[in-house]
Amino acid sequence: MMTHDTEPDCVAVGSLITDDIVLPDGTTRMGVLGGGVAHAAAGMLIWGQRAGVCACAGHDLSSAAHQRLVRDFDLRGIDWQDRPQVRAWQVFEWDGLRTEIFRQDSHERASNFPVPARVPEVYRSAGAVSLLRTAHDLREWRAAFPAAAVLWEPELMTAADTAAFRAALPVLDIVSPNLLEAQQHYGPLDPAAVVRAMLDDGAPVVALRLGRAGSLVGTKNGDTLFQIPAVPVPQVVDQTGAGNTYCGAFVVGWAKTHDLCQAACYGAVAASFALEVTGVADPPPDLADQRAARWAWVVERIIQFS
Repeated sequence: MMTHDTEPDCVAVGSLITDDIVLPDGTTRMGVLGGGVAHAAAGMLIWGQRAGVCACAGHDLSSAAHQRLVRDFDLRGIDWQDRPQVRAWQVFEWDGLRTEIFRQDSHERASNFPVPARVPEVYRSAGAVSLLRTAHDLREWRAAFPAAAVLWEPELMTAADTAAFRAALPVLDIVSPNLLEAQQHYGPLDPAAVVRAMLDDGAPVVALRLGRAGSLVGTKNGDTLFQIPAVPVPQVVDQTGAGNTYCGAFVVGWAKTHDLCQAACYGAVAASFALEVTGVADPPPDLADQRAARWAWVVERIIQFS
């Protein structure tokens, strides 16, 4: 078991956000720990990793959120700042569409992003990193983690960023946008065409997230794509952060196995746990048994595309 002083094998980089969630029926869940970095780190946790967290936090982060972070993650990479905690509405529609509405202005939000220069030395030898950032500083982040398999989950993607996005694809090991984000750059192509376009632009590995349809994955050196289904759960409680959770787990799986389908199954299994709780995935007491059952379900249902 890893102690709090051990160098973490995995690191998650991104934003900590306090989420105010509005469900399609109007139900609200206020003050929930969120942000891509927390969800990605939880995906790593599902697979037994106490991840290091690179993020910024405000002075009024709730005690409940702080306690959860302390319990499950290594916090030596958090920059504690004298400013309000970034907070956002997460508004869901019946079809799963989510609209994020920040409650601070753009200047305050900009201060919520970590920078490569502040990565603790103890994190720099990590073997797996989930990076939720824009395309503009990826080379600096790559240099901060020279030994790691780095998964890039693009942030704030718009059509105006297409050139930067496509130029960044060869920089890191894995890219994992969702379908709507990727279509900002490639147009209304079908998922397989989008994956192949990113591979043609130099991405070594692509894990395209498809929501309820799971994910479609491929590698630059392979002709075959694989669709990994979403693992069903008895009740979907909260979709917030399931994609981030997938990303954190995928890169753990990739670092351990270097097997495309296994890594995607790591992601699918972890994302299913995120769907069952409000906020950040919380491993249940019988995690090992549930994880094994979900793994067995998903590996039998992989679809191959030539």
